[in-house]
Amino acid sequence: MMGIGFPELMIILVIIMIIFGAGKLPEIGSAFGRSIKNFKTSMKEAEELESGEQAQQEGEAQQPAGELEQENLSDEEKERLAREKAQAEGEAKDKAMKEKAEAFTASLPRKGSYDYTKDQEETEKKA
Repeated sequence: MMGIGFPELMIILVIIMIIFGAGKLPEIGSAFGRSIKNFKTSMKEAEELESGEQAQQEGEAQQPAGELEQENLSDEEKERLAREKAQAEGEAKDKAMKEKAEAFTASLPRKGSYDYTKDQEETEKKA
């Protein structure tokens, strides 16, 4: 089985230098490092959320849902509740805006229903 050793890595590095140029290598390296760091933190957050949800489900099985106290919640649970509340408020605002837009659209004349001659007659009657 063929492994990647030092000579192969040097060939890959030379090809990358030819493609991107020597000046872009530090930027590419830092971007690659940031992407790996972001991936690791997101995986860690996902694992924490998953374990938090399991613990919450176990806690809810022991306590009725209405008896959860805000003071006993961890910071992550408080943040999750705040996100859920903000999402619900955002959805309510979106729904209200959509209803307002639909009402406005319904008040507009239908396509092809505008008659220029009727409009001119009405303006002549007013004058």
